[in-house]
Amino acid sequence: MAYSIHRNIPDSRGSNAYTVDPDFRRLLGVYMDPELLERLEPEFQRLGGLVGDELEQLALEADKNPPTLELRTRNGADSQRINKHPAYQQLERYAFSEFGLAAMSHRAGVFDWNAPMPPVVKYGLTYLFVQAEFGLCCPLSMTDALTRTLRKFGDEELINRYITQLTSQDFDAMFQGAMFMTEQDAGSDVGAITTEARFEDGVWRLYGDKWFCSNADADLAMVLARPEGGDAGTRGLTLFLLPRRLSDGSLNRYRIIRLKDKLGTRSMASGEIVMEGAEAYVVGEPGRGFKQMTDMINMSRLSNGVRSAGLMRRAVNEGLFIARNRVAFGRNLIDLPLMQRQLLKMLLTAEQGRSMVFHTADCLQRADGGDAEGQKLLRILTPLIKFRTTRDARQVSADGMEVRGGCGYIEEWSDARVLRDAHLGSIWEGTSNIVALDVFRAIRREETLPVLHRYLERKLAEAGLPEQSAALLRGMVDRVVARVGEAAADRNSEHNVRQLASALYNITAAVFLAWEAGRIGEDWRRLALAHLVVKHKVMPRDPLADAGDSPQALQFLLAEQPMSREQALTLLPASLAVAPA
Repeated sequence: MAYSIHRNIPDSRGSNAYTVDPDFRRLLGVYMDPELLERLEPEFQRLGGLVGDELEQLALEADKNPPTLELRTRNGADSQRINKHPAYQQLERYAFSEFGLAAMSHRAGVFDWNAPMPPVVKYGLTYLFVQAEFGLCCPLSMTDALTRTLRKFGDEELINRYITQLTSQDFDAMFQGAMFMTEQDAGSDVGAITTEARFEDGVWRLYGDKWFCSNADADLAMVLARPEGGDAGTRGLTLFLLPRRLSDGSLNRYRIIRLKDKLGTRSMASGEIVMEGAEAYVVGEPGRGFKQMTDMINMSRLSNGVRSAGLMRRAVNEGLFIARNRVAFGRNLIDLPLMQRQLLKMLLTAEQGRSMVFHTADCLQRADGGDAEGQKLLRILTPLIKFRTTRDARQVSADGMEVRGGCGYIEEWSDARVLRDAHLGSIWEGTSNIVALDVFRAIRREETLPVLHRYLERKLAEAGLPEQSAALLRGMVDRVVARVGEAAADRNSEHNVRQLASALYNITAAVFLAWEAGRIGEDWRRLALAHLVVKHKVMPRDPLADAGDSPQALQFLLAEQPMSREQALTLLPASLAVAPA
């Protein structure tokens, strides 16, 4: 009897998410100190291997076994315990303990380094980690951001009380953080918060209902509340630090009512809480809580963008692996023109996101060092990333599922989980409409657009680009900035802020890609990507016209092989393109 032989579905399990991504090492060389990179590259290698195997399996298991809420013990005692699956707990050990992702920005000693790590290290490792597990990255981000906000605005006694546990890598001793802000009538409209703070018996106590609290059993949470008799709106809000347990070990006076049944991030507990006189401590200046909380929100937004960029790269890695290893119609999928076009769209968008978040991490380091330009850049780049990168992740992850085909729709693989998780980014910490408006708020109130304009011009001058490329990018930067500036001057018009924020994001990403190409030098792939961003995402284009992209250059891009300047120039818009030498 003859048996037919079938090729198995390609499975990338066991691959290293760091080494299969050739631009990762090159970009770290652009943004990191050489000595630090040499010291840490083995850690990137190690995490990349874990992401491709053990962490991926743990994430699948944790997603299938979401946390449960135990309100009482069997003898009727109040418990308020969230039971987490062992797979999720092991993910926590890797993230918080082994790699110190929540601690490394705040103290020396992580990986035995003699200083706190620069933001690009934390975000680079998070970019890798999220390719296996998204849900846990919320507690990581909030613990990191809460620590930052506490150190920035809290009094010395409060900082000293909690800083050691917030930055510990001892899994049994460490504290996790959260942010409890959303209420049923106060989601994006923060000024509508009704949670009340009353000063009773020498301590502040909080009363109110918080509707969406991620990492609901965190040891510490930042909470916005309105002191009794305080002003309406955001001006009347004060920031409080809410401990899960009091100094005697007893539970604080708030209850977790239920856990949310969510589309994505199912591994991580989000819940509803009711505060019934919960003891809390004022952080910063009373009445200025919203401004202080904004610092934590912006760090969470930036981290959200990093996670979305990582999810896109996960989809690209999987798509390229499948296309290179699956045969259909007698050919590898990677050789089929329509598949090439789909993969290239995914790759281009993913690389935009990565350049935006890595470059913004560099601006964050400058801003935290007191650099005024860095602070202005951070203020406008963060909402741009939150607005566009998180939305792009939804499309790229959906296209990645399609590359795998029917198996991508099956929960045994991670495509469905990645797609579900990707949808959270554009909702969490402000929906797309809110964040697009925040881009223009930054321009109008803090005059960030001229700073960004000058900065992009300087990056182009530094890059050493071919004149055709430099002229194209300069011209498009000037055009986009002028149009955005006109719209910002019209305070009565909001209908096109999303379109213009997208244009500003795209041209900024194109400049960063080109600048990175100039810094790398021997490989001009990122300049080719910058040309494609301008051609397909910024310039007006006839939808019926041939794209005119060089097939050979596109194949080089998908092979992720080094490209010469001449090859990159073949992907200029047709009127500017030159033939390769």
